[in-house]
Amino acid sequence: KRGESIAVMSVDLGSEWMKIALVKPGVPMEIVLNKESRRKTPVAVCLKENERLFGDSALGVAVKNPMVVYRFLQSILGKTADNPQVAQYQKHFPEHQLLRDEKRGTVFFKFSDTLQRNFWQPIKDAVITVPAYFNQAERRAVLQAANIAGLKVLQLINDNTAVALNYGVFRRKDINSTAQNILFYDMGSGSTTATIVTYQTVKTKESGTHPQLQIRGVGFDRTLGGFEMELRLRDHLAKLFNEQKKSKKDVRENLRAMAKLLKEAQRLKTVLSANAEHMAQIEGLMDDIDFKAKVTRSEFEALCEDLFDRVPGPVKEALAAAEMSMDEIEQVILVGGSTRVPKVQDVLLKAVGKEELSKNINADEAAAMGAVYQAAALSKAFKVKPFLVRDAAVFPIQVEFSRETEEEDGIKTMKHNKRILFQRMAPYPQRKVITFNRYMDDFVFYINYGDLSFLGEQDLKVFGSQNLTMVKLSGVGSSFKKHSDAESKGIKAHFNMDESGVLILDRVSNLVLDFKTDAEKPEEKSDAEKVEETEADKKSKPQKKSKISEDITVELEVNDVLDPSTEDMEVLQDLTDRDLEKQEREKTLNSLEAFIFETQDKMYQDEYLAVVTEEEKEQITGKLSEASNWMDEEGYTAGTKELKEKLSELKKLCKAMFFRVEERKKWPDRLAALDSMLNHSTIFLKSVRLIPEGDQIFTEVELKMLERVINETMTWKNETVAEQEKLSPTEKPVLLSKDIEAKHSFLDREVNYLLNKAKFAKPKPKDKAKDKNTTSTENSNANSTANSTEDAEKVIPPKSDDGESVFFFLA
Repeated sequence: KRGESIAVMSVDLGSEWMKIALVKPGVPMEIVLNKESRRKTPVAVCLKENERLFGDSALGVAVKNPMVVYRFLQSILGKTADNPQVAQYQKHFPEHQLLRDEKRGTVFFKFSDTLQRNFWQPIKDAVITVPAYFNQAERRAVLQAANIAGLKVLQLINDNTAVALNYGVFRRKDINSTAQNILFYDMGSGSTTATIVTYQTVKTKESGTHPQLQIRGVGFDRTLGGFEMELRLRDHLAKLFNEQKKSKKDVRENLRAMAKLLKEAQRLKTVLSANAEHMAQIEGLMDDIDFKAKVTRSEFEALCEDLFDRVPGPVKEALAAAEMSMDEIEQVILVGGSTRVPKVQDVLLKAVGKEELSKNINADEAAAMGAVYQAAALSKAFKVKPFLVRDAAVFPIQVEFSRETEEEDGIKTMKHNKRILFQRMAPYPQRKVITFNRYMDDFVFYINYGDLSFLGEQDLKVFGSQNLTMVKLSGVGSSFKKHSDAESKGIKAHFNMDESGVLILDRVSNLVLDFKTDAEKPEEKSDAEKVEETEADKKSKPQKKSKISEDITVELEVNDVLDPSTEDMEVLQDLTDRDLEKQEREKTLNSLEAFIFETQDKMYQDEYLAVVTEEEKEQITGKLSEASNWMDEEGYTAGTKELKEKLSELKKLCKAMFFRVEERKKWPDRLAALDSMLNHSTIFLKSVRLIPEGDQIFTEVELKMLERVINETMTWKNETVAEQEKLSPTEKPVLLSKDIEAKHSFLDREVNYLLNKAKFAKPKPKDKAKDKNTTSTENSNANSTANSTEDAEKVIPPKSDDGESVFFFLA
């Protein structure tokens, strides 16, 4: 339990697969196997009738009933109903009906009205990966989902950053003060990201020199990935089946058949990466008609030609964002399962102009392993070698506000102002402060995304709202009235982009300088608002004035917070309760089945037959047979309570038999240990009684106490064993293993008491010779006597029957 409480994990949440890595005391960073003993789990959930299935279990249902299985959900996470990716999802999965949530504007799945957690260890602390291109709404959606799941998110880490961290951690020795630029090209199932990372050692004031990675440039394509290739293959297979004219029906209108074709297309894509051609085949595709067709790699490449043309795009975007050229990139490393497609590698190699593409990283697990390293670094329970991470904000964020200004001719106009808060590729975590110098009363400002012209038209549509938050400030006017004699340094808004890339408005305050005790004149107010970085190593000039910072009341109207409704939470809780009930029932059912089967088998074993009467045997076997028949007829539909009652009844019936068998099994070892203890204790007692009276360290009371305990234990053992031998094996035993252990422990305690006393006893001083002028005969006698005395002090430890010493050197 202790290890469980301080374990941390990472969750690499991809569009198709999820990988989990774990670190805990005694266990290094490793990928966790799921219940199917696989290193990755499909991101899929099945909701049908009264049960909820996840991962491989859900995927298994997809082929039979695709309408109840939900997959590839990452693309619609945090998206509004009018987002193009929602329409794209509906096109890919026509079996699902997406509806608009009127309150939040997002989408939800419509499912049947009949719809009314799985880890081997309860770990709550986690670092979760997200795509680098996730905006504020998408990041908050992931955090909200994790919160609903009961996870404590230590950090959201961009998956490209996690990969870069994993690469750097295992090449720490190769990193020095000279900057090394690496480009990671990650094509997964749903998207593609190119990331330029700079590695070098840096000096820090707190802990000296350490390696650091800095994200310099990021380019991405939200919809370029292996899944789109699989959909092309699926549609091609459907076309081939229709051309075979084995059925009058169009296979594309059969949802179940299309799910089977998609599964075969996924297999086919993998096989064609290593083979020039392969035979696709599905038994009973539709109306019991089998499907078989040959597909070549060249056909596959022709189907996806326009997708391969998009492969260089993310690289160009990353170079532009980093303001670098390919000449400055030392190597290009492939990440993600879809980079195994040969054509992807061919196009990419030509685009980057390198001799080769590096494959020296685990393409599937690098993100999970990098994220779990970060989890260990963030956890107080582990100590890892520091590796500094400077991530970058892919999308710029700015503050916008309007202010009334007066022209030279006295005409007042409203001027709209913009101040960049975080530029594109600005490093984070980082804090910023923006100062509003011209406001004397309550006002409003907006936090929005900055210039997104680097995004294409389609990407802008997918991006969603460019407005983040409207901030209403109240109490500004009253604060100025309260400090009318002081100089205001402006209304300061404190922002923080945290380690997860989430923007937070910490607080807004009015900073004033009190001049009541200072003769200096107030400084002139600046005409322009300014943005300041707040760094720990920036020192402000000493001020004689008294600083007063008064908080301003802030009211936020956030556009991207996706708080679940009470109804949503109730549905989720109901699903969780059903899951727990199902798990409890399955556990009880398995226990009952196992008990019946194992006990029926025991009733044929000699050790059990020896301890039951014929009447008991008939009663137990009869009840077991009755329970077995009940299981076949009613048990598999019975409720948890009924199953528990049946199991309890059988255990109660067999309790006495199990007790008698267990006692007889324990007797030999327990009695042998007690006999050995009695033997050692007796020899020990005899040894210490040989010590001369003048050197004796034990009192007579102590020795008699040990002798009494030895005799009482011996008498109890002999009498109880004799009484037990008179009883039938079918009767309740009087010789109990717990009593034998108690006698052994009591005797052992008495002996250890004396041994501990001897261990710390000091030798008694010897008497000096009174007459030095003795004859040689006397000297000889004296020497003889002295030798005799020394032999008495050095009591040689007697040996027990098994040859072990039971005492030790005392003098």
